[in-house]
Amino acid sequence: MSVKIEKVENGMATLTVTVPAADFNKAITSAYNRTKSRFNIPGFRKGKASQYIIEKMYGPGVFYEDAANECINKSYPNAVDEAELEVVAYPEIMPVQMEKGKDFIYTVEVAVKPEVKLGNYMAVEVSKQEVTVTDEDVEKELQSEQKKNARKVDITDRPVADGDTINLDYAGTVDGVAFDGGTAKGQSLRIGSGTFIPGFEEQLIGVSAGESKDVVVTFPEEYHAPDLAGKEATFACTVNSIQAEELPEIDDEFAQDVSETANTVDELKEELRKVIFDRKSEAAKTAKENEAVEKAVAASEIEILDVYKKAEAENIFEDYARQLQSQGIPVDEFLKYQGSDREKFIETLLPEAERRIRSRLTLEAIAKAENLEITDEEVEAEITKMSEQYGMTADQIRSALGESGIEQLRKDSAMQKAISLIADNAIEV
Repeated sequence: MSVKIEKVENGMATLTVTVPAADFNKAITSAYNRTKSRFNIPGFRKGKASQYIIEKMYGPGVFYEDAANECINKSYPNAVDEAELEVVAYPEIMPVQMEKGKDFIYTVEVAVKPEVKLGNYMAVEVSKQEVTVTDEDVEKELQSEQKKNARKVDITDRPVADGDTINLDYAGTVDGVAFDGGTAKGQSLRIGSGTFIPGFEEQLIGVSAGESKDVVVTFPEEYHAPDLAGKEATFACTVNSIQAEELPEIDDEFAQDVSETANTVDELKEELRKVIFDRKSEAAKTAKENEAVEKAVAASEIEILDVYKKAEAENIFEDYARQLQSQGIPVDEFLKYQGSDREKFIETLLPEAERRIRSRLTLEAIAKAENLEITDEEVEAEITKMSEQYGMTADQIRSALGESGIEQLRKDSAMQKAISLIADNAIEV
């Protein structure tokens, strides 16, 4: 294989890749062996016709496309490495010569990582972050702990009140006709949560366990199901049971229950004060880092091609789709709910894609300018941290990451060093 760089300008590079004729011929034979069972040749059982017979009947180029794809898949990564290019978007590949007995030649047009002209990053001005913990903060945290330790109690001596959790049967109709998703039995609903259609939950206040009531609501104009949007619906509801939260009393016994070290409420408050201080300090540190990086990025000059932004937006979308699927939400249903499709949704991600690209490239450039290299010991420390986080051995983490993943770990760690450098040298005003 040989690679020739035709040009590199305006963030794009064009390569001409030549694959030897012998390799292309092998790929044609490989394509024949993979696909021969697809051909129906009179006088031959399926998959038994020779390559010569199939080529004679369907033409000499019948296997060229599959052979070309095989050659491209094998040669393209090596071609990029040989040309020493950092490709940032999907390539445009065009065959130039494709014929048995001749070299297979194709061109590749790729977007490459743009040049970064760094501005000021060692003394950017950021807002001074003050960290204080008030008595009110402590009281809120204490009430939060109290709420976390609340228990549910069955209510039989009063009707539904705001904040109660009810068990509910309902059947919805529009103009007397039932609709998809409008019926359920044994549904749990916290009154005041805003989970159901606006106005639904409030109408159940005052209903006792075992009682029924018709709840009339209007679907929002922008409801995800167009056939229901803006329409009035009637839900025949039955409240099966009512539960309320019973908060524990805040006393020394409560302090001992929720803390491993506190014996009194006052000691618990001091413990919570430290927790709040640490949390606010971490948030202040993050806010300072974010503002410092934003200033450093704004001072940098980077020309980012649309194709690069599109590729990054597609990566963001794929990450988002994986998160939805992990929660049991099909991405197609999510897009339908949003009134969108894949391409439209990706368009909305372009600003975020550009922000991420600018931040990443600026931090990489700073890490390079400041020689912020990551040692093998630091890599191992990160792998150990990951192994503890995911409950895996270090070897399992290394195997899962692979060479490319470990290299990305190095880059990410170097960028984190760059963030710390910028923040540590920022001027608080």
